[in-house]
Amino acid sequence: MTGGDWAAVAAVALLIALAGVMAASEVAITRISRIRAYRLQEEGRRGAGSLVRISEDPARYLNVILLLTLLMHLGGTTIATVVAVRVVGGLGELVATVSMTVLLFVLAEVTPKTFSVQHTDRVGLRLAPVIVALGRMLGPVAQALITVANVLAPGKGLPEGPFVTEQEIKQMAETAAEEEEIEEEEKELIHSIFEFGDTVVREVMVPRPDIAAVDVLEPLDRVAAMVIEHGYSRIPVFKDSLDEIVGVVYAKDVLRSLRTSKNGRDRKTKDIARKPYFVPESKKVADLLRDMQRERLHLAIVVDEYGSVAGLVTLEDLIEEIVGEIEDEFDRAEPNVKPVGDDRYRLNAKVSVDDVNDLLEVKLPDTEWDTVGGLMLGILGRVPRQGEAVEFGDLRFTAERVQGRRISQVLVERVDSGSRVEASPE
Repeated sequence: MTGGDWAAVAAVALLIALAGVMAASEVAITRISRIRAYRLQEEGRRGAGSLVRISEDPARYLNVILLLTLLMHLGGTTIATVVAVRVVGGLGELVATVSMTVLLFVLAEVTPKTFSVQHTDRVGLRLAPVIVALGRMLGPVAQALITVANVLAPGKGLPEGPFVTEQEIKQMAETAAEEEEIEEEEKELIHSIFEFGDTVVREVMVPRPDIAAVDVLEPLDRVAAMVIEHGYSRIPVFKDSLDEIVGVVYAKDVLRSLRTSKNGRDRKTKDIARKPYFVPESKKVADLLRDMQRERLHLAIVVDEYGSVAGLVTLEDLIEEIVGEIEDEFDRAEPNVKPVGDDRYRLNAKVSVDDVNDLLEVKLPDTEWDTVGGLMLGILGRVPRQGEAVEFGDLRFTAERVQGRRISQVLVERVDSGSRVEASPE
């Protein structure tokens, strides 16, 4: 090898080292939150000011890092290939490709990123001033390339460039939980927040058969007895049939009216009913939560595409999608999921198919059916008899409790692969 070849090898080594610095910077930027950056600034840490500036507009600096990383990888590989071809000959391209793949993976990806994960604050504080300076110099170039990419990309594109995706945030939460940086409950809460944004009202509502409602002409003393029996603070009011909801009666209004009137039968439910709030079953629960907060509502009536009442949803139902079940003194203690042996579970038929997938680590179809009861009905094409079982994949579903036309309890168990029943959306 000539002196020029050794200089080229030194240039490749330098580019690999700089690529490693960029990889460490990328991890530090994505892991340090704005709150953490402000806290480091309050502590008077050197470089915290630059870190705060990066945390306020991370996309701008991440674009520069990604651009420089790409240039260093391509530049190092190109130089290495030229040297290898000159020294080795015909096998130079293969030698350069294998060598650079190993070197870049170990020295420019895994090692610096692992170090940055272990010493996030230290790496972020040291490299933040450098990244800010590079952002000033190369920011316009990166932004121009993002603009070109948005022109070529289908749809509206991204106005500022690539961001951390939902899946990446979930994976970061998984990693943080494994490293005991956050609690397991905090990880589950992060996952629930993302799932909350994709959930529709139909998946969380109280179905129509379970609605406790009162007639518009019902005497208030009987309404009070119903409040005591069920423990509900708000009850829908209907006229003629449940499809004609005309109001919602509040328990506090019932008690106030009974106290001020001489006889509980003097006033009817219609006298104190409040205006109902209707929502379509396809509405996103995140949008409904904002609407109910704005309107100061705790209960909404859910209607299907034909205008019929499909169920009701409360503010508690929405919050439970994020934080889990909230039980009060009126809730039954019977669990929705109860293990009864190896790979055998007794489920409330209203348990979602998604929850069954997570529980048993399977992939049951969750687009045609929302609940395990609905899944059984879809597979059979009819209401099963109590005790009737059906197999789907390597699972057997047994209708342990059937009430009228509804399945209320299902036993799910794994079975040996054999004859399988294929489900159909029809």
